[in-house]
Amino acid sequence: MNTYKYYLLSFALLFFFSVLLFIYWPLVAPLVFAAKGDVASPQTSAGTLTTETSSSGILTVEGVAVTDKVEATSSTIIFVGDVMLSRAIGRGMEKRQDWTYPFALVKDFLSHADYTVGNLEGPISERGVRVGSIYSFRANPKSVEGLVYAGFDGMSVANNHMWDYGRDAFLDTLAVLSNNQIAYIGGGKNFTEAHTAVIRDIKGTKVAFLSYTSLLPSFLGDTDAAPSVAFPVLEQMNQDIYNAKNAADVVIVSFHFGNEYETKHNVYQEELAHHAIDAGAQVVIGHHPHVVEDIEEYHGGYIAYSLGNFVFDQNFSPDTGRGLAVQVTLKNKKIFRFDTYNIGFTSTYQPFLR
Repeated sequence: MNTYKYYLLSFALLFFFSVLLFIYWPLVAPLVFAAKGDVASPQTSAGTLTTETSSSGILTVEGVAVTDKVEATSSTIIFVGDVMLSRAIGRGMEKRQDWTYPFALVKDFLSHADYTVGNLEGPISERGVRVGSIYSFRANPKSVEGLVYAGFDGMSVANNHMWDYGRDAFLDTLAVLSNNQIAYIGGGKNFTEAHTAVIRDIKGTKVAFLSYTSLLPSFLGDTDAAPSVAFPVLEQMNQDIYNAKNAADVVIVSFHFGNEYETKHNVYQEELAHHAIDAGAQVVIGHHPHVVEDIEEYHGGYIAYSLGNFVFDQNFSPDTGRGLAVQVTLKNKKIFRFDTYNIGFTSTYQPFLR
């Protein structure tokens, strides 16, 4: 009888603990296996966030879709190279009576960013007298429709073609951009405006944009110049960046510099770009060579020496037949990612993602 009671009690206890295990196993199992390393932590199951710097100096992130929170709290800025709306580009738009045509294949790419910036290679005006070289540009005022359509928020006007048709055309360009809610960067009605950063609050991160060139008549950089273009005089540039740093979280500087059709940056470009980073800029964007040049990581900042063309009628070589776009991702008021995209061109000079 005692043996019978022993087996009965054992069976009852076994049944009781089996029921408990059945009820609480979903809660207990992750803790058991996590201790053995067999189950991933719930916080990282959607992808592990790790940052690394590649040999090319480009910041990359493994596990792009880490969490929805990363997407919600980040913002993006896209930079593209030279945008020239004259010559064959202008004739093509006028013939088609479609002023958005050059951007038809990249609108979605550009407009998905929170802020988009390019280099406007030449004035937008019907006024002025040609004072530049035989390669002088002046775009129909209707061409601004394309910039608006594509989603541009800012355009650098510090470049060697902005004075091709003189003072009136330059001032018209500032007005056309401003009237269409596109900021002009690196130029202005006077010296102070040219050297004052354009600052925008992009999803809670204040970003300052500055732009410079030395490829124009020097009088445009004089302190009493009106209108004026920002020249990269080191002492003044230091002050500009210092002022921008005090008003913004991130400072981005663009330069129109370098040797045309050279795929490697020169010593002057490197010295100027490094100086800007040392002065407090986090990103340097270059244009002018009409070809893509190298990318460098320097002292925690990122330098794209030349993005090449974006809208231009120069499909005459493999190097001019490709461009580069940069996407800067911001998170927690800092540079989070630095990505590049290859750009190709159709036979009618429309840029597209390769």
